[in-house]
Amino acid sequence: MTIQPTSNASTTSDSVPMTVITTCYGRNRHLYNLLSSLENSSVKPAEVIIVNDDADHNRLAEFSLNIVKLPTTVKSTVNDGGDTTTTEFDIGHNRNLGALQATHDMLIFLDIDCIVAPTFIEQMYKKLLQYPNALLMGQPRYLTRPLSPEESTQLKINHLPVSILDELSVYNPYRYNFDEADSYPTETEQTAIKQTDDYGAFWSLCFALNRQTFDKIGGFDTQYTGYGAEDTDFAFTARRLDIDFYLTADIAYHQQWHCWPMAGWLSQFSDMRLIDWTEEQSLPIAILRNPSDNEIKRAHCPDAPYV
Repeated sequence: MTIQPTSNASTTSDSVPMTVITTCYGRNRHLYNLLSSLENSSVKPAEVIIVNDDADHNRLAEFSLNIVKLPTTVKSTVNDGGDTTTTEFDIGHNRNLGALQATHDMLIFLDIDCIVAPTFIEQMYKKLLQYPNALLMGQPRYLTRPLSPEESTQLKINHLPVSILDELSVYNPYRYNFDEADSYPTETEQTAIKQTDDYGAFWSLCFALNRQTFDKIGGFDTQYTGYGAEDTDFAFTARRLDIDFYLTADIAYHQQWHCWPMAGWLSQFSDMRLIDWTEEQSLPIAILRNPSDNEIKRAHCPDAPYV
């Protein structure tokens, strides 16, 4: 379903022939913030595909974007012997579906948690023109708190300065980060870009590539379940196929999940007294001890199919 913008929607920037693909279920506050940032980009993507079931049609029509809304693969099932309902959300399948339906060959995949910097789309477009056969990943910055309703409104009307987002966000210290100055283009210089052999640094929260490269990789392997394994498989397949991988300084501000990912693993670590953690807490996890050599050996499964 294509969402037609309301007649008074602002059209303040040109568009570039790129399709942005995102997917979510039940996290529409984050979705609307992402769309606000795309709407107020220095150039807009010509198409935004949202694989989503529950976003409000009227809200989507407020954005001056060419939005195509596709149904997700959310499935509800009733467990045997009871009325407990479980919901499945196949992010890899949804991304593949978005790529299949994309009008344009230049693709940008964004997690629903992202708020893109004003020049993100423009700079990714220019870099893909320079490196058409490469895999490009943007520079994540992590918001330390959610945007307030007032800040979300300011973002929508293009009154929220980038400096506020910078003040509210931090880099992940455990990965390569560009200098802050590298993320801001000038009249003569683009934002920075760096080729890397570390394909393990690929995270799918903000990346770009051409359709031919996506198809060459084979899209996301939908046999993976859990947290993030499909990212590693995607990147390592790119490495095996000798697809160049570049990190770029183009910022995507990452909104908080407000829940603990990998809760099953964290619960097991807590049971082993490796960490002090409960699923209800909001404070940082406290590390109690490192695992012993024997514990590491017992946990290592070299013949597992997804290792």
